[in-house]
Amino acid sequence: MSTPTISVEALSFHYPDGTRALSGIDLHIHPGERVALLGPNGAGKTTLVLHMNGIHMPQQGNVRVSGLELTRDTVREIRRRVGIVFQDPDDQLFMPTVRDDVAFGPHNLGLDGEALERRVAEALDAVEVADLADRPPNHLSYGQKRRVAIAGVLAMRPEILILDEPTSNLDPASREELYDTLLGLEITQLVVTHDLGFAAALCARAVVLNDGTVVADAPGERVLSDRHLLRVNRLGGGLAPR
Repeated sequence: MSTPTISVEALSFHYPDGTRALSGIDLHIHPGERVALLGPNGAGKTTLVLHMNGIHMPQQGNVRVSGLELTRDTVREIRRRVGIVFQDPDDQLFMPTVRDDVAFGPHNLGLDGEALERRVAEALDAVEVADLADRPPNHLSYGQKRRVAIAGVLAMRPEILILDEPTSNLDPASREELYDTLLGLEITQLVVTHDLGFAAALCARAVVLNDGTVVADAPGERVLSDRHLLRVNRLGGGLAPR
């Protein structure tokens, strides 16, 4: 068995007001997996994801990325290894052109010149937006912005790509394009979503979180066709087509 890309063990977390967000979470994601993280609002999904790149630090338990334990000393390296694409791409796009946005992260790591140009070109090609390189991000469609945001994260060469509600606000054509893009990426993926059809099509495994605990972790088709499980966890009525 390979070393997990993400390993979460006995992770618990309370907010300062005493609200319990996570309680004894165990989760392992291995290289090459695409995993859907499902759960109702308030289940703890965001809190869990923010532990994976050190925005939150463990109060109890631990988080490891490719065997490296998350601590104050390792958080910078952990953040390089874990790339998060936020729900609203406008939160990540702020430079004058698409090329500048994608170059921003690796340039801050010290990459420059031809090496930086190659890194940017590879990331743009990976999500099929090379033709947008000289466009201002604010002139793009929402679907194009989403793919540019993914390119900006890929340019950092993370070991896992975490996507928060990637189909939010996308029209059907853009949703289909995003599906094809993610399916073609050779990188471990954790997809946080309420879009059950998208999760079923993209992810071979599904994890359901509710009230800060893992209530299901199984092949995606099994989880997403279990109407009782989905209903009691406020996720809808069952498997939907892509």
